[in-house]
Amino acid sequence: MRIVLAEDHFLLRDGLIRLLAAYGHDVVAAVDNGTDLLEALEREQPDVAVVDVRLPPNFTDEGLRAVLAARRRNPDLPVLLLSQYVEPLYARELLTSGGRGVGYMLKDRVTNGGQFLDSIQRVAAGGTAMDPEVISQLLVRKERDESVGSLSEREREVLELVAQGRSNAGIAQALFVTEKAVAKHISNIFTKLGLLPTDGDNRRVLAVLAYLDQ
Repeated sequence: MRIVLAEDHFLLRDGLIRLLAAYGHDVVAAVDNGTDLLEALEREQPDVAVVDVRLPPNFTDEGLRAVLAARRRNPDLPVLLLSQYVEPLYARELLTSGGRGVGYMLKDRVTNGGQFLDSIQRVAAGGTAMDPEVISQLLVRKERDESVGSLSEREREVLELVAQGRSNAGIAQALFVTEKAVAKHISNIFTKLGLLPTDGDNRRVLAVLAYLDQ
């Protein structure tokens, strides 16, 4: 894959470049600020962008703003955000920007290279890779909506796993239930949320996340 990387810490940026290269990926641009990031995204048209939310000069949301600007011109640009903190506002802004392929990972919770690379590949393929803690906070903020409040505890657990990008088999394994039971829960979730089920896992995840962010 061709990857644009934005990370202001030199050691982390260099480490990520080496990790990605070791697995056969090509970091076509590695930048440390929002202005250079936007230029790199428009110039390189990468398969995926891996972006720290907070970049110089202000260390607020420069990384996010750059990818949102790039996605306005190329809505299908896959983006994996990295952050030190759970910032639901930033997650919502990315989710509502349209297009496919979105992720939001917390740096401190990425425990191994395989997990990180799997998230990048999932986002590049048009899917989602949302940290469970981010999803939990989105769900809490949406709790006041009676349609989400109508979900059972088990349906909420399933919804969180769906949002992480897990397949029915993966959800069944995590919850120690059958795939048939998972399929029934997902059907109930879509019904209660007023969403029509779709054929592709990526589309169903994006639909659920888009709803949660309304």
